[in-house]
Amino acid sequence: MITTDRKLLEGIVNELKAQNLKIVFTNGCFDILHKGHVEYLARAKKFGDILMVGINSDESIKKIKGAKRPIIPLESRIYVLNNLKPVDFVIPFDEETPINLIKIIKPDIHVKGGDYKEEDLPEAKIIKEYGGKVKILPLVEGFSTTNIIERVLKKYK
Repeated sequence: MITTDRKLLEGIVNELKAQNLKIVFTNGCFDILHKGHVEYLARAKKFGDILMVGINSDESIKKIKGAKRPIIPLESRIYVLNNLKPVDFVIPFDEETPINLIKIIKPDIHVKGGDYKEEDLPEAKIIKEYGGKVKILPLVEGFSTTNIIERVLKKYK
């Protein structure tokens, strides 16, 4: 399911929590989806019952990665994520961090890839305050969107 409506999201989260379902949240750009992303999402889902994925909007990615990104527009990235088996909800966001989504969702587990350290995540403090946990998953060797883009550019120069 895809939602941009924060009130609807709040209602969904309340219903899931009333059913005692464990919510896992992760976020990212998910530009040029690859095996590393899919494996990461499958492993994240194993921490709970429901996997909610925050996805950076195109403008958000430009702020983080520069004017040449994203390669794939938001609508297409959402479509692909929404059709992956482990993903239950896809929530686009415009900010550079998912803090506002986390404040609404209050996931039991917040998952990030191994290119992050818990102490460097601005959202980690909020997650700890309400009793949530942060899990850092190791990256899948050889798979990185930035590296894929660099390989393509070298190959076709």
